[in-house]
Amino acid sequence: MDKNIRQAQDMEVFKLSHLLTLEIYRLTENFPPEEKFGLSAQMRRSAYSIPVNIAEGASRLSTKEYKQFVAIARGSVSEMMYQLLLSKDLDYLPEQHYLPLKEKYERVAKMLTNLIKVLRRLD
Repeated sequence: MDKNIRQAQDMEVFKLSHLLTLEIYRLTENFPPEEKFGLSAQMRRSAYSIPVNIAEGASRLSTKEYKQFVAIARGSVSEMMYQLLLSKDLDYLPEQHYLPLKEKYERVAKMLTNLIKVLRRLD
């Protein structure tokens, strides 16, 4: 497998998803206290699941396993998209934070889809 694809921390999708994880952690600090073990915790898990799965997949020995972990990361993006919408609709997340986050997560989703396409060609 191409060494460049295996270096997860050097990949733009990893870097962006890591930065978004940090942003989600900061934003959820302002959620109501009753959400500490609810929506806030779930958003944090979804956020860090993305770079964690990219990194774990990149360390796997087969392309098939790598694709599986990237697909899991892609699923976490979908979870996050709904959690952002829910947070906005519950007035936990202001519109000015929601729209840029939504766009960044859409970008991550496209990057992960492209990574899956590259990995399919390597099978």
